[in-house]
Amino acid sequence: MKIRVWDLPLRLFHWFLVMAVIGSFVSVKLGGNAMIWHGRFGYTVLALIFFRLIWGFVGTHHARFAQFIKSPKAIFAYLKNPAETPGHSPVGAVSVLILLGLFLAQALAGLFASDDIAFDGPLVKYVASTWVELLTSFHRLNEWVLLALVGVHVSAILYYKYAKRINLISAMITGDKDWADAAPLVQDDTRVRLKAMTLLMVIALIMYYFLR
Repeated sequence: MKIRVWDLPLRLFHWFLVMAVIGSFVSVKLGGNAMIWHGRFGYTVLALIFFRLIWGFVGTHHARFAQFIKSPKAIFAYLKNPAETPGHSPVGAVSVLILLGLFLAQALAGLFASDDIAFDGPLVKYVASTWVELLTSFHRLNEWVLLALVGVHVSAILYYKYAKRINLISAMITGDKDWADAAPLVQDDTRVRLKAMTLLMVIALIMYYFLR
């Protein structure tokens, strides 16, 4: 039978993050006036990551960090004897945390980055030039680390789809997954969605106040 695993706010977070990252990458490669959009996509990424971090504590069951972050012992046990889980597997959880951490670092570094031509991050004026150079270098180098990790992420999805016959993309679109055993009921209703919308609006307002 199918069970609800991913709530709508989490699914929208995922796909908006995909679009924002693609937009950010394309705009920085175009350069020139497109750098304005690079900054906007960067703000979007930052707001989305903040949302996901908070949703990891107040969201629905499978979205919560407490549900899927496991100890090293549990991760090694999973590697020895992999078992399907309704939400993130222990190894998948590690991938999620690494990607969230690096995307957050990338977006934060972008606030202090400068290309010395057409774009300065909104917080450049508050730090010494040495820090601007350091964070700009990190922002550029981390781009390739993120591309590599995204490539690994996509490869893992394809492996699950064609080798293990598990369609992770479908679950992230519909929110549902085939599952025969008992699993916690995931609430995915108007109340949850209003909570997520309110949270995102608060994040956006705080960011606007501090980064305008």
